[in-house]
Amino acid sequence: MTTELPDYYFRVRENGAFVFRVDTENRHRRIEMDQIAVINIKNGEVKAHGDRELSAEDRAAIDAWIEDRKATLAARDIDDILRAVDHLNLTAHWAQSRASEEDLEAVTDALLLAMHDLRSVLVRKKAERLS
Repeated sequence: MTTELPDYYFRVRENGAFVFRVDTENRHRRIEMDQIAVINIKNGEVKAHGDRELSAEDRAAIDAWIEDRKATLAARDIDDILRAVDHLNLTAHWAQSRASEEDLEAVTDALLLAMHDLRSVLVRKKAERLS
């Protein structure tokens, strides 16, 4: 563990984060976290908490976090999709080698509809990209 804490802490929430300024330079030598803003990552909105105004340093740290968070979320999206491809391959192997008649009856319609929907979207998007 490092001995120096960051100046800001971002408590991640579903659509963004709460932003806290970290203070260890107080007379009790305790870690204090003062909320300074709320971030909505979906629409890019940054609201200062309460009556405070964000300094240029605050805003720079928040903007850097937003860029980093967007990159992290984008990478996770691609990773999730690649995992879905792996699951489809594992599902095909399961259906071919281990699934019982009852197992297949339980999942076939749902899988076929989901795969048909996905295929339709992918074919349409591919056609849009080619034209």
